[in-house]
Amino acid sequence: MNGPTQGFLGDKEMLSDLLATQKHITNNYNICAGECKCTELRDTFLNILKEEHDIQSEIFDESFSRGWYPVKEAPASDISAARTMMMQ
Repeated sequence: MNGPTQGFLGDKEMLSDLLATQKHITNNYNICAGECKCTELRDTFLNILKEEHDIQSEIFDESFSRGWYPVKEAPASDISAARTMMMQ
């Protein structure tokens, strides 16, 4: 299925919805890990967070490969400047 039909989402809409959901999920796990007092539980949250980020990356990569999430490449000088600023 490429496009939406009545009552159903098309592939593009499904991937967009999945990506938005994964962003919400990773945000919540990040908050849980950052505000968890128990080290063992924090480690569990961090492991789940990594898994959720991996899923989010897969969804993004699929959307990008289909041309549904275009990303403009930054010039090397902008990347270098951002890296320098963040390292300070």
